[in-house]
Amino acid sequence: MAEKRCGWCLSSPLYQQYHDEEWGRPATDDATLFEFLLLEGAQAGLAWITVLNKREHYRKVFDGFDPQKIARYSPKKIEKLLQDPGIIRNRLKVESAVRNARATLALWDAGQTLGEFLWQFTDGRVLVNKRRSLKQVPATTAESDAMSKALKKAGFNFVGSTIMYAHMQATGMVNDHLVTCPAHRECLDEAAAKKLL
Repeated sequence: MAEKRCGWCLSSPLYQQYHDEEWGRPATDDATLFEFLLLEGAQAGLAWITVLNKREHYRKVFDGFDPQKIARYSPKKIEKLLQDPGIIRNRLKVESAVRNARATLALWDAGQTLGEFLWQFTDGRVLVNKRRSLKQVPATTAESDAMSKALKKAGFNFVGSTIMYAHMQATGMVNDHLVTCPAHRECLDEAAAKKLL
């Protein structure tokens, strides 16, 4: 796959593995969607590889990305996290993880999964793009704009439209692999298997 991969992932083996095995693969379960929500928020303003390099440590210190546990974090726990060099030590981002966990629990209490909430903006389908160049990939779309607005209304933060479009790409709500990349077809096949096409 090396010579045909999307060009953004070629700088490191970790990036290539993420591209090949995760990015664009349709995720509908709340655990994966919440993990990416937390990580995309942490990434804001930084390169994604920065977050990927810290991901395993995030998983450890953020209780496996369990929203039920994160929602109960105390100010003392937040201060401890802010001293941890293994994560991005930005107070607003750490506090946002707690806020977003609580907002996720509020969705659950209202009888809706995070997956149902997020996938409604694509009508439960993968939006399949047929881009031939990275220059054709937008930073936001009408769907990410609407998702961002609804998430903010539901009490989430660090969910701007650019962050949410990156989230949609990562979790396979959109297939933005270039058509020259073998993963484009693989993601189509996975979406078809999950009846998301």
